[in-house]
Amino acid sequence: MAVATVRAVPVAISSYNSQNSVSFDGLSSITSSSYPTRRIFTNDMTLTSKISVRKYRRSCLVVAQASPVLDPISSTSKNSNDSSKKSTEAALILIRHGESLWNEKNLFTGCVDVPLTQKGVEEAVDAGKRISNIPVDLIFTSALVRAQMTAMLAMTQHRRKKVPIIIHNESEQAKAWSRIFSEDTQKQSIPVITAWQLNERMYGELQGLNKQETADRYGKEKVHEWRRSYDIPPPNGESLEMCAERAVAYFKEQIEPQLRGGKNVLIAAHGNSLRSIIMYLDKLTSQEVISLELSTGIPMLYIVKEGKFIRRGSPIAPSEAGVYAFTRNLALYRQKLDNMVH
Repeated sequence: MAVATVRAVPVAISSYNSQNSVSFDGLSSITSSSYPTRRIFTNDMTLTSKISVRKYRRSCLVVAQASPVLDPISSTSKNSNDSSKKSTEAALILIRHGESLWNEKNLFTGCVDVPLTQKGVEEAVDAGKRISNIPVDLIFTSALVRAQMTAMLAMTQHRRKKVPIIIHNESEQAKAWSRIFSEDTQKQSIPVITAWQLNERMYGELQGLNKQETADRYGKEKVHEWRRSYDIPPPNGESLEMCAERAVAYFKEQIEPQLRGGKNVLIAAHGNSLRSIIMYLDKLTSQEVISLELSTGIPMLYIVKEGKFIRRGSPIAPSEAGVYAFTRNLALYRQKLDNMVH
């Protein structure tokens, strides 16, 4: 089943009038809680220590309170006779980030925050081309830059040309300084919510080690067990089961309600956090999920309709129309995009 920054510059503000500002309202229920103190087990499952995941980079933590930006193209007309019967069909796009600098060096990366390589950038752009005709109202990424780069680069290829904007809600000052003061600009923006719960599996003491050298030191079988078993973590790291616990809980609590409400969602994350979500969506067993491989930069598409998640595989390149035959809403959306161009 193989398919798968812009840094804020401090400015002097002589006066601040919140009444003239425009913010993404309505997503106050979407939160990214503080990193918990998590119990970490060794490979023999004996408790060795408690570490505070707050040691992760503070800049990773962004609590987003925003409202989805409804695409005026895909919204039902107010004059429509059947507006009360509007379909709640929604699209869910999953993208595993492109190649990172540590992927290139064959190092265990985990929750270490490293950027994409040039190849990774190209993979993200290619992913964007594949989803360029699918509506996106809301973006979720992990707190790690390689996932955020992937989402941002992918959206540069979208035909709607909306601008993805990371929501900063970590402090009152951050909220005030990142406020949008134009309603028109807000309508042409897509909120991006970052959450540590979507981070890659934390590889503990393996992070930063060369994978081949680690296999030589501990033995191929032991390293394979750490990497591919469901419930056996590497020393002081997370097992896939532990990663799934946080990733799926976040998906169910924060993302799924948006989808069931008709919002089209893009998630850019990592191999293990996405495998965990797919395990939940496709009802895979612990044995099935450990053999699931996701290709970098190849989007997976789900249609959410009548409370069910229907997997459509990978969206076809924009020059091909096949994927749009699966749902009338997607076909109409693409047709409207085409009409705008012509």
